[in-house]
Amino acid sequence: RGLALASGVSLTPTDPTPAQTTTVGVGSNPLGLSITPNGARAYVVNLSSNSVSVIDTATNTTVGSATAVGSSPRFVAITPDGAKAYVTNLVSDSVSVLDTGTNTVTTTITVGDGPLGIAITPSGTRAYVSNFNANTVSVINTATNTVVGSPIAVGTNPAGVAITPDGSRAYVAMRTSGNVYVIDTATNTVIGSPISVATGPVGIVISPDGTRAYTASIEGNAVTVINTVTNAVVTTISGIGRQLLSISPDGTRLYVSNDSNGNTVSVVNTATNTVIATVSAGTTPTGVAISPDGAHAYVTNQGSNNVSVLGGVTS
Repeated sequence: RGLALASGVSLTPTDPTPAQTTTVGVGSNPLGLSITPNGARAYVVNLSSNSVSVIDTATNTTVGSATAVGSSPRFVAITPDGAKAYVTNLVSDSVSVLDTGTNTVTTTITVGDGPLGIAITPSGTRAYVSNFNANTVSVINTATNTVVGSPIAVGTNPAGVAITPDGSRAYVAMRTSGNVYVIDTATNTVIGSPISVATGPVGIVISPDGTRAYTASIEGNAVTVINTVTNAVVTTISGIGRQLLSISPDGTRLYVSNDSNGNTVSVVNTATNTVIATVSAGTTPTGVAISPDGAHAYVTNQGSNNVSVLGGVTS
């Protein structure tokens, strides 16, 4: 990060100031979103439109018409090869599978009652789906698009799901029981005791190096930081984090949506676990995804039916 001069003096560049650069209109009540591994497309779930919009990130315009999916879609995850997008449909009790080459639904997979969160393993072979109403997690074989084994029993109202970079663990946030469950993906069993976090955790992400998990809690209005080696809470960052969050590819910054609580996104320095910036977004910002190059953050605004594009995300 430093610039070495001939005299031996080193100048450290100033971190960029994140700010909204543009907005992209999408469907009604956009919630979850995910960006393809090559950074070319952002897939946005429109809860009230029962559809998925696709954004060309080079032009920040939508591509074609929105794709119809199931009833009350919530979140989306994309396979590591970028070929498929998996969308949870809470009311339909299903997951829609989209071919990202054609942006059409190729199959629909029945899961548990109220599928909400979803994450795909780094190998791309499994998708883990939280069933909010059934208090379980379903595992999908992405080669056959079928459910593997029996649902995994967890806490009350599982929401966000995140998987460690080595694929060995799935972390699941429990919206009502207020804790995080850890699943061993080799055996698909819960390991250890539930980790107590701030009240009402929804979103959860894991750092690129796999050492930390971060969960945002809607009632607790806080982000809880978990050491994934010990599964102990490191600290709680209060006053931010109502639902969802995303971490930069270099692991230095955490972007946390504050929904209607100020219509802002908080930026956290993960080295100090302190808020270093607050960025204005649209109305009720909720979902957050950072581009693979770390240059931009995309934020769904449920109240204004658009997506904010933030620049100056990392230096």
